[in-house]
Amino acid sequence: MEVHKKYDAKLVEFGGWLMPLSYPLGTIGEHKACRTSCVAFDVSHLGTVRVEGKGSFEKLQSLLTNDLSKISPGKTQYTHLLSPDGSVADDIIVWWIDDEVFDVMPNASNTSRVLSLIGGEDVTRSRAIIAIQGPLARKLTSGFLPEISQIPRNQTSKFKWNGLEVTVAGTGYTGEDGFECAVPLSGAAEFFEALLNVEGLVPAGLGARDTLRLEAGLPLHGHELGEGISPLEAGLSWVVSFDKPTFLGKEALVRQKDQGIVKKLCGFVSSTRKPIRQGQEIMQSSQVVGVVTSGNYSPMLEKGIALGFVSTPIDLNSMFYLEAKGTKTEIMHSKLPFYKGSVR
Repeated sequence: MEVHKKYDAKLVEFGGWLMPLSYPLGTIGEHKACRTSCVAFDVSHLGTVRVEGKGSFEKLQSLLTNDLSKISPGKTQYTHLLSPDGSVADDIIVWWIDDEVFDVMPNASNTSRVLSLIGGEDVTRSRAIIAIQGPLARKLTSGFLPEISQIPRNQTSKFKWNGLEVTVAGTGYTGEDGFECAVPLSGAAEFFEALLNVEGLVPAGLGARDTLRLEAGLPLHGHELGEGISPLEAGLSWVVSFDKPTFLGKEALVRQKDQGIVKKLCGFVSSTRKPIRQGQEIMQSSQVVGVVTSGNYSPMLEKGIALGFVSTPIDLNSMFYLEAKGTKTEIMHSKLPFYKGSVR
């Protein structure tokens, strides 16, 4: 925490961790820096469950929705862990570290739940996760650690930095190019500060990370994913490999696929700069047809944007509106992402 205090971070409690919400540049400034240059986030609150040894592949393949056989050691994969009713217990990134070594990366508040379902060892407290994100991420880090700057998208490898073994993956949660570094806790503060000494690279907090993921149209567990929400309803059917013999929650999901979904996740853009807020009812022709699950102001579009579930079937070409304190704000359905970053 001392390194964040040194850079005047505003610290908040998040998932049992004290984390930087923003730095003096502010959330909007950090957001724009990520979209135009490069920022570094401390996202150590995210979990790491290590599953290793004989049978690890088979165990994960039988539990997670995506098909691990589509990747190989040294690759990463986005996937879901479902509840028996087909709802998303957590959305996960799997880092396939070695032949029988997998780092399963759950959301902060779900680590213990994921651990109880898949087994393995919680190694979260043994490392820090530093995310380096932005269109200039590779250019600016090429002098700091060339091996990091060359890691391909959705691949993972290990490198040495000051005698420490750092695991790096070409992943992120901003819609921008970049990577995430798992650094042993003993050298994490020094690693983070060394990054901030790279000219043009600035620190960013969880506030900007949330507005960035929203602009990129990326779901957040507890908002667009969670209890009562399936991958199909969230528009993430590509994460589900129905060809696999089994995975946790498959039977319920097959039933929903056959019967059809009754709600779907959509993006909306406001006609004004006013931020849209979670929980606002989505209206159409004086009828409530949905609810906002995530909303805010888009620094790049300079308009309010939101993700929300609407009942199906519905005419997405018609005008929608939000109503608050007697005032109506028009919103229109928008394809996702709201803003296309440097990820290709």
